[in-house]
Amino acid sequence: MKILVTGGAGFIGSAVVRHLLNDTGHSVINLDKLTYAGNLESLESVSDNPRYTFEQVDICDAVQMQRVFALHQPDAVMHLAAESHVDRSIDGPGEFIQTNIVGTYILLEAARAYWSRLPEERKQAFRFHHISTDEVYGDLPHPDDQPGKELPLFTETTAYAPSSPYSASKAGSDHLVRAWQRTYGLPVLVTNCSNNYGPFQFPEKLIPLVILNALEGKPLPIYGRGEQIRDWLYVEDHARALVEVITRGQPGETYNIGGHNEKTNLDVVHAICQILDELVPRVAEAGQDSSYANLITHVADRPGHDRRYAIDAGKIERELGWTPQETFASGLRKTVQWYLDNQLWCQHVQDGSYQRQRLGAGAI
Repeated sequence: MKILVTGGAGFIGSAVVRHLLNDTGHSVINLDKLTYAGNLESLESVSDNPRYTFEQVDICDAVQMQRVFALHQPDAVMHLAAESHVDRSIDGPGEFIQTNIVGTYILLEAARAYWSRLPEERKQAFRFHHISTDEVYGDLPHPDDQPGKELPLFTETTAYAPSSPYSASKAGSDHLVRAWQRTYGLPVLVTNCSNNYGPFQFPEKLIPLVILNALEGKPLPIYGRGEQIRDWLYVEDHARALVEVITRGQPGETYNIGGHNEKTNLDVVHAICQILDELVPRVAEAGQDSSYANLITHVADRPGHDRRYAIDAGKIERELGWTPQETFASGLRKTVQWYLDNQLWCQHVQDGSYQRQRLGAGAI
């Protein structure tokens, strides 16, 4: 199968591309605009694979999208290209509306035009897989509010109630994808995942930010009391799940993907500190505790901050046989070790030097 992956130089997208090329026989067309969070260094290990092609294209460019479909003739689309950082969406929602909603519309239209002209056998086999987030569901009751009670989880039928410009833009794109199946018959699949973590994540998200700040002796910022709960999913487990869905999922279905790891943000930061205390002990001034946990700083909470997300991944486990391979403890240790071993990569993505070196200073 030849798969067009949008956003394939991003954090989750690059994990999907590496998995497809390293662990399957599928071919990949990686389409990425290469904004600040897209980095080709995450794909160096597979860039010479004869089954790999890269296209630097913005999904909002309708002409270029039509060219890509006509040239590469994909059998499926895995749509991961998105603006995804909640804080950035609060500061400036325009880019999120443009990429996540308008871009998805343009991609859908290019895919629909291409799909409608395929021979019947290829038309029946074609798939459009839209990768979304659990944040579209809003938030769930918190244990502090209902002590001792069994708390609900997000299921595939949970009503949408997005809280941020980011999650609202993703909710809008989800609705577009489903409408394109209902109205036009485009064979779509939708997945909604929990918080991802792992190698190659841009250092603005919680886990890499805490790791790198700790190593530099900087404050470890936590919103409010750090009581917000998230379900954490190791990115390589997510990549495996996505490939299961695109190859074996039923068109028209939604699959929730979670890691079975509900943790408060404060618990996550303390777990990172404990691993760093073991692997790279911090030297403190005489008479002071040397633990990295002493760098924890509580800051004002962000507007509209959801308190709890939690995924029921029973459907994908029952129907497609997928389960996460990593526990939170094993996945977090791998992640911390990767950032310790790849601090130069972090420097490259933060200052943009790698992109300029590969693509030329005027390319991005």
